[in-house]
Amino acid sequence: MTEATLYTPNMTYLSVTAPSIGRIAELLIEEDEDDLCLRIYIEGGGCSGFQYGFIFDEERKEDDTLIDCALEKDSPFYEKCPSITILIDPLSLQYLTGAELDYKDDVEGQRFIIRNPQAQTTCGCGSSFSLKTEEGGSDED
Repeated sequence: MTEATLYTPNMTYLSVTAPSIGRIAELLIEEDEDDLCLRIYIEGGGCSGFQYGFIFDEERKEDDTLIDCALEKDSPFYEKCPSITILIDPLSLQYLTGAELDYKDDVEGQRFIIRNPQAQTTCGCGSSFSLKTEEGGSDED
């Protein structure tokens, strides 16, 4: 698993598993455009209050957190794409700190999964969530 840090050496912002790094690299190779990164963001909506979003983006904003992840050398995508970069804006970063990005390909289909310790509840498909509050309830209370 690749862990990325920024500014604070002991703070993990987002852990990224090898399967998700490989899938992101595969998708970037298919796009065949230099300078593309995966942007992960949080927006309001979804059945649980907030939802995760994923887009390819070539615009790196000054206040983005960049998470660089190297592919494993035995990955079939290593030669064409030895590393990937994930972008996260400051607002989204506060909701993703400590989370893990994983990729699953099973009988339920292909999908990215975010395991977020800050989530109080998630919807059935895992694409939306509500946050824990200081008192232990969700933001929706």
